Amino acid sequence: MKHIAGDGGRQSPRNMERAMTTFTLHTDDTAPEASRERLSKVKKAWGFTPRLHAILAESPVALEAYDTLFGLVAQSTLTPVEQQVVYQAVNVFHGCEYCTAGHTFLSRQAGMSEDAVQALRNGGPIPDARLETLRKFAETVVRERGLAGDATVDAFIAAGFTRANVLDVVTIIATKTISNYTNHLTKTPKEDFMADPALAWTAPRNRAAAA
Repeated sequence: MKHIAGDGGRQSPRNMERAMTTFTLHTDDTAPEASRERLSKVKKAWGFTPRLHAILAESPVALEAYDTLFGLVAQSTLTPVEQQVVYQAVNVFHGCEYCTAGHTFLSRQAGMSEDAVQALRNGGPIPDARLETLRKFAETVVRERGLAGDATVDAFIAAGFTRANVLDVVTIIATKTISNYTNHLTKTPKEDFMADPALAWTAPRNRAAAA
């Protein structure tokens, strides 16, 4: 091995190959004991174990936090379509390919119009005025890290939304922050069904890299 002069025989860190940290796709058998029951319930509910949950299982706290929040959102004051608008607005803002593909499927399942589905995926305005107001509010809250200002909240309420809706948007943002950030940090492998061109989505940063 060639040494750099004056380094005391040690190789410069710049020249050392660093192994990338990898994360395990856990199963009911390999997950930490405290994650197994929750992971089993997830598998039963979804019909398979999503790879996001399989990675989150490394931390029983993270898995329970995400799965619990996701379940609670379904009980929120927002309709199923409105929930998906917020989910997808956050996914696209964060550039999360895994979650954007997944929520494209869930948006259609919830009955969202195809115009709205495509507008969300493209980061453009939704033709439905109420849903567009919701999208813009959610995106503003994320972009400003909550410091959206009184005028933003007042305009949202004036458009027909409620104070409870404001807080439910925050809850959805928290839910997606867990999944989006996890996917970025761990490079969660996409589910096989996400290869479907009708679902697959490429983040702008990756579109630029591939150009």
